[in-house]
Amino acid sequence: MIIRRANESDTEAILELLSQVLEIHAWIRPDVFRSGTTKYSAGDLARMYPDDSRPIYVAEEDGAVRGYAFCQIKKPSAATPPVMIPKTTFYIDDICVDVYARRKHVGLILFDHVKQEARRLGCDTVTLNVWEGNDAALEFYKSMGMKTRSRMMEYDLSRKED
Repeated sequence: MIIRRANESDTEAILELLSQVLEIHAWIRPDVFRSGTTKYSAGDLARMYPDDSRPIYVAEEDGAVRGYAFCQIKKPSAATPPVMIPKTTFYIDDICVDVYARRKHVGLILFDHVKQEARRLGCDTVTLNVWEGNDAALEFYKSMGMKTRSRMMEYDLSRKED
């Protein structure tokens, strides 16, 4: 298996994987996600491929894309509160392993590559968000040594008892 930067020839496979991820999220949170859609379009991907501040990596095996990691380099800004220690973060915007390739270490190999790239690029941390209820993803991230940094909570104002 090789991990490499994604390119135009990967678009169809990436769109399929984006669909798989979206359907997991739509099942967990149908009040937030629209089934039958994807986070990015083919046009979005075409603009993202050459962007070094937003690299997309694919895990390829036998000529097929088995997974991806969409990443972003997030540098400290003038808006960083003075109480926070400025850090450059390698943010995983989206990560997916094909449903048919799961439990075959694709995610482990992909995540290790992301960590190596983050170090190579001078980042201090690797971060991501995970939706509550996506227990398989949460367990995977924990097994990779990730820890909860913060938690976003919500109160649904459309609840009937208000």
